[in-house]
Amino acid sequence: MAHKYENKQAALLAKVKGKTGKISDKTHEEHLKLYTGYVNKSNALLEAIEKLGTPDPADAAVANQIASTIRNLKVDLTFALGGLKNHELYFNILGGDGKISGKFAELVDRDFGSFENYKKDLKATGIAARGWAWTGIDADTGKLFNYIGDAQNTYPIWGVTPLLGLDVYEHAYYADFFTARAGYIDEFLNFVDYTAVNALLPA
Repeated sequence: MAHKYENKQAALLAKVKGKTGKISDKTHEEHLKLYTGYVNKSNALLEAIEKLGTPDPADAAVANQIASTIRNLKVDLTFALGGLKNHELYFNILGGDGKISGKFAELVDRDFGSFENYKKDLKATGIAARGWAWTGIDADTGKLFNYIGDAQNTYPIWGVTPLLGLDVYEHAYYADFFTARAGYIDEFLNFVDYTAVNALLPA
């Protein structure tokens, strides 16, 4: 296979284990099983696409916008690969002390007015989202914005680099917080690793 995504489950768990307060290690362990599923499915879909070889665009069974082999595989890949990348982002920016620092702190003050305003906006975005909230920086404007995603594959905004991912699907918090999503987001914000966030800023 031309490319195979690595399963980083062990490293991601080690990054957050014992470092996220009321968001339990057990929740992270179960959550990362879902991540492993996304890794495996991404690799399986890429392998299936590779096995097709060069597709015949004149064959409606292969290439058709209603239903076809290429459509099914490539749409499903966006969901699987989105789940892989979203979860790697989520776990990579957790396990910190929640204290904002560096260039990201400067950008937050510029674009949101204060760290408190940023946290309120991210929390509101997370409560309004069905699946994900992300802080991203737009290459065109250079500005930070908190984006909503309702599924694994509803994030991509061309030219935006994701810097922080907040999973608000129930599997990320229900075992620890039940339906109290707001409480979960507060706890998440207490343990963001802003060194990791700063490392994702474009040079």
